[in-house]
Amino acid sequence: MQEKTRLKMNRNEIRPRVDDTSVTSLIQQNTMNSCSFPLFLFVIFLRCLSSTGAATCHPDDKAGLLAFKSGITQDPSGILSSWQKDIDCCSWYGIFCLPTIHGDRVTMMALDGNTDVGETFLSGTISPLLAKLHHLNEIRLTNLRKITGSFPHFLFKLPKLRTVYLENNRLSGPLPANIGALSNLEILSVAGNRFSGSIPSSMSKLTSLLQLKLNGNRLSGIFPDIFKSMRQLRFLDLSSNRFSGNLPSSIASLAPTLSTLEVGHNKLSGTIPDYLSRFELLSALNLSRNGYTGVVPMSFANLTNIIFLDLSHNLLTGPFPVLNSLGIEYLHLSYNRFHLETIPEWVTLSKFIYSLKLAKCGIKMSLDHWMPADTSFYHHIDFSENEISGSPIRFFNQMDFMVEFHAPGNKLQFDLGKLKFGIFLKTLDLSRNLVFGKVPVTVTRLQTLNLSQNHLCGKLPSTKFPASAFVDNKCLCGFPLSPCKA
Repeated sequence: MQEKTRLKMNRNEIRPRVDDTSVTSLIQQNTMNSCSFPLFLFVIFLRCLSSTGAATCHPDDKAGLLAFKSGITQDPSGILSSWQKDIDCCSWYGIFCLPTIHGDRVTMMALDGNTDVGETFLSGTISPLLAKLHHLNEIRLTNLRKITGSFPHFLFKLPKLRTVYLENNRLSGPLPANIGALSNLEILSVAGNRFSGSIPSSMSKLTSLLQLKLNGNRLSGIFPDIFKSMRQLRFLDLSSNRFSGNLPSSIASLAPTLSTLEVGHNKLSGTIPDYLSRFELLSALNLSRNGYTGVVPMSFANLTNIIFLDLSHNLLTGPFPVLNSLGIEYLHLSYNRFHLETIPEWVTLSKFIYSLKLAKCGIKMSLDHWMPADTSFYHHIDFSENEISGSPIRFFNQMDFMVEFHAPGNKLQFDLGKLKFGIFLKTLDLSRNLVFGKVPVTVTRLQTLNLSQNHLCGKLPSTKFPASAFVDNKCLCGFPLSPCKA
């Protein structure tokens, strides 16, 4: 167990560990580590630097920050409790100063609702008087949840600004038509707000961008052809909006630099552009939950660096290309019109895959013949709604870190009592199969369970699960089903 844990940690140092619930943010973290100084090291650097001298807050900076505080109507966790008039603002929580020729000036403002004491929030608006912070290089107002208002126009008055994170708040309205005037920005993220309307065409003037995140808003319309000038862009996330049409042709100009492309959860249609196969640095591609039709380009075999691929919930058909990426970690092809017949060999040979989702992919093989190259990393498997037969016991009992296993609507036939329930297993769905034997007491450790419509028999262990988890079996009895006969 310790050895497998060590191996997983070593693997994490090589590739990002992408959680199913937060795929985008962790890909972003991986991308950021490659294109800028990591935030936590930068914070430590700033703190050490400020501790070497007596930083004194500039009056303009203090006035702007106090104006921001006055616009906050609720601060239940006291995030801004250190923001006091009689205290040097360079020592306030979330504020960082650096010496300049004009004295010590605020260069970074970073307030995050996910603190080390748990989740919190701020209510209120963003004061336009933050424009007084003329030396501000980076602003991060993230996960504060209840910050309202429109896009903050004071940003246009900050000539040194390079990084903007305004994530997971309640900002709304359109993006400003002149957003391209922020031409020195390297990072722009307004993810997780309520911005609406179209992407302004002036965004094409943001030629220094390394990262652009507009995901999780209410933006709509077709994608404008704005990307040809963004020759340094490495991370692009436009997912979870209401965009329609297809990807613009100017996306093709990002091939030399782009490592992450996320456009899932929109209303895109047409066929997958073949030019995506020219993105040699692409490590993450998400086209899920759109209306893409046709086949996946065979030229996707050129994506040798891909580790995260999500094409699920479209109308795609086969045959599926053979990918030359044995480093694949996350593969989600579920709910298309594929007829894979078997789990692809290039998937089976991957030594680092931790999430494999092939629900309703037309797989008709027996698991008795499936020999994964390495089971150490598997966390999530979804084989739902196929015609898979045989037993998962051989490989399942080796997957010490399995969290979720879904295989309803198949032809699996094995003794449930021989299945090993690892300490990390939380969800098990084997409904509508041919599973037999007794229900082991180890199911009590699970959070979610469905064993309905099988051939199980015997008295149920005492569990929290409803009757629907056990109905339509051969002869199960005991709570929550009917009492066992004496």
